[in-house]
Amino acid sequence: MEDAAVRFALVDINEILMTLPHRYPMLLIDRVINIRTDYSGVGVKNVTFNEPPFQGHFPDRPVYPGVMMIEAMAQTAGVIGIKSVEGTERPRAVYFLTIDKCKFRKPVMPGDTIEYHMRSIGRRKTMWWFHGDARVNGTTVAEADIGAMLTD
Repeated sequence: MEDAAVRFALVDINEILMTLPHRYPMLLIDRVINIRTDYSGVGVKNVTFNEPPFQGHFPDRPVYPGVMMIEAMAQTAGVIGIKSVEGTERPRAVYFLTIDKCKFRKPVMPGDTIEYHMRSIGRRKTMWWFHGDARVNGTTVAEADIGAMLTD
């Protein structure tokens, strides 16, 4: 039986492009799955060796930058927030407000798939706060509390 709380089972790359203003090389999620009406969801990023950061981070041992994971958490939260607003007809800008309790636990390498598990921990008007766990194969590789604001 399908969970009644799942509002958008899948937001694919085409819908992300219609929702967020980000574009290559700064669009850092490939899809968002399991968006729930309680403002949670999972962003997915397939990390490939062809990613621009790997040219310099680090050429002999490519490691996906932690700041890129935090930005991807914010993008995932942005999709969840925008999709939860009824009647949104045009894309809105999403801006970072805060990054708190950020921790990087394990390196992410080319070939990994990162899942950004985001859940709302607060909301006031157009501001949202989320807790995010970045996971590879079920293991937490990074986590943070982030705040964001939707604007027209």
